[in-house]
Amino acid sequence: MKKASLTLVLLLVGILGIGAYLTLFTVYETQQALVLEFGKLKRTIAKPGLNYKIPFIQDVVFLDNRLLDLDSAPQEVIAADQKRLVVDAFARWRITNPLLFYQSVNNEFNARSRLSDFLEAALRRVLGAASFEAVVRDDRNDLMRKITQEMNDNAEKFGMTVEDVRIKRADLPEANSLAIFRRMQTERQREAAEIRAEGEEASRRIRANADREVTVVKAEATGESERIRGAGDGESNRVFAEAFGKNPDFFAFYRSMQAYESALQSGDTRMLLSPDSQFFQYFNDATGAASGPSSSLPKSDRNAASRSLSTTP
Repeated sequence: MKKASLTLVLLLVGILGIGAYLTLFTVYETQQALVLEFGKLKRTIAKPGLNYKIPFIQDVVFLDNRLLDLDSAPQEVIAADQKRLVVDAFARWRITNPLLFYQSVNNEFNARSRLSDFLEAALRRVLGAASFEAVVRDDRNDLMRKITQEMNDNAEKFGMTVEDVRIKRADLPEANSLAIFRRMQTERQREAAEIRAEGEEASRRIRANADREVTVVKAEATGESERIRGAGDGESNRVFAEAFGKNPDFFAFYRSMQAYESALQSGDTRMLLSPDSQFFQYFNDATGAASGPSSSLPKSDRNAASRSLSTTP
């Protein structure tokens, strides 16, 4: 009897467990649910918690309640100035009308496919009406708002709302980028060549001015030195002329001593002269009497001149 009662209790507990499993369901914080009865909406559950349904009659469809991502593949867009751009964009969206979403696209996979088409079309229309500079630099935020609004105009029909659209990358195609890089490189090389040429021209101009100034300074210095040398030579000639005028005999004797010193150097010096030549007048006679003019020179002056020449290095 006890065994039959225990079996009955266990059977009732099992039936209750199965009934609870088929009747009760949980909606989490990240979800929203649709309770459908033979495909018709009975109620929408947006708050998390424990809920119920009629087994075998009602079904529950769970939908995500979070902000969802949509990452599109990079695509080529032609801007208003006919420049090609490779645009890589992404969007943030959520399900705002669960019933309309379920009736139109049924699940997230179909929803992402539709949104990708909307995003691609909006990118082509909005960016195709803007210039390259506006897309890359100037008006990107305004363009993103326009793309978001255009996507929402289409997504609302499917129970979805696009919160934001952003461009991760907007750049020229690789072939165009390479061509632009080469053109920029050529322009920089040309500018560098022009700058080098200008620098070389300035260098030659400065060097020519410096050379001219050096030539002028050297010419002025040479002229000044020649003037000073001429003045010195004039003064020297004047002194010699005065000395010659005071005592011509002593001057003749002094010049003869200088001639001997210059002509009769140490070494193998050979001269072929007649013994009675005037050059040897002071060799034959210390007074130079053979020549006559120097005979009147006092002996003391001739001795002094001889000593002066002997001490000359």
